[in-house]
Amino acid sequence: MAKKKWKKHSILPGFGLSLGFTTLYVSLLVLLPLAMIFVNTASMSWADFRATVTEPRVVASYQLSFGAAFAAACINVIFGVLIAWVLVRYSFPGKRVIDGLVDLPFALPTAVAGIALTTLYAETGWIGQFLSFKVAFTPIGITIALTFIGLPFVVRMVQPVLQNFDQEMEEASAILGANRFQTFIKVIVPEILPAALTGFALAFARALGEYGSVVFIAGNMPMKTEITPLLIMTKLEQYDYAGATAIAAVMLVISFFLLLFINGLQWWTNRKFAHS
Repeated sequence: MAKKKWKKHSILPGFGLSLGFTTLYVSLLVLLPLAMIFVNTASMSWADFRATVTEPRVVASYQLSFGAAFAAACINVIFGVLIAWVLVRYSFPGKRVIDGLVDLPFALPTAVAGIALTTLYAETGWIGQFLSFKVAFTPIGITIALTFIGLPFVVRMVQPVLQNFDQEMEEASAILGANRFQTFIKVIVPEILPAALTGFALAFARALGEYGSVVFIAGNMPMKTEITPLLIMTKLEQYDYAGATAIAAVMLVISFFLLLFINGLQWWTNRKFAHS
């Protein structure tokens, strides 16, 4: 009976084979490489590990990497939702061009993006020369670079939700007496919030590991504009593999718990608005 019941509730044919292949694929491409980080780190003593990951220069890089990634993800949520709204709700000349340009950070080599941003925002650059404050080789420049590479994640997550949104709900809200702001907050935001949170998580995760576009505009000054991925690369170049994996392990653990929190928040949001 149990066997028949299991077959009855199986949605896809060959579920056992598919599950086995999925587990093997994820293990080989994700779990095993990540596990090697902790295996290499285990070769260090606890005292050496603690000294490596709590060095002031390393701690400063943590603060910069996580702070800049979080700031860039927040900026991308605001402007990503705005861009998605414009692309879905309005028709104007050049709309397809702008829609295609959104994906440009995906296709553009990160090193090219870093060089282009540095050229623009340097003190003698096309934009930097008109600014009263310094952008290139500062945390501001790093945040701009991370914002650039993370924008498509938010736009492409929110855009399909807006396209499938039933505008009759907006009309019903207006008929019931709600103004545009109330309609946006009470009707539209609950629909796009889960997608926006997903885009935030993807942009944040992408920014944490970014190297190519940041290393040029950062200036790489220790304790000031040095990001954690650069420190890891520096230790690898010095053949300090244990030290590199120790820093990478800390980044991995912190990133995992932050993304777990964001995913939990997204699950809570979905559940809350689904029952409201």
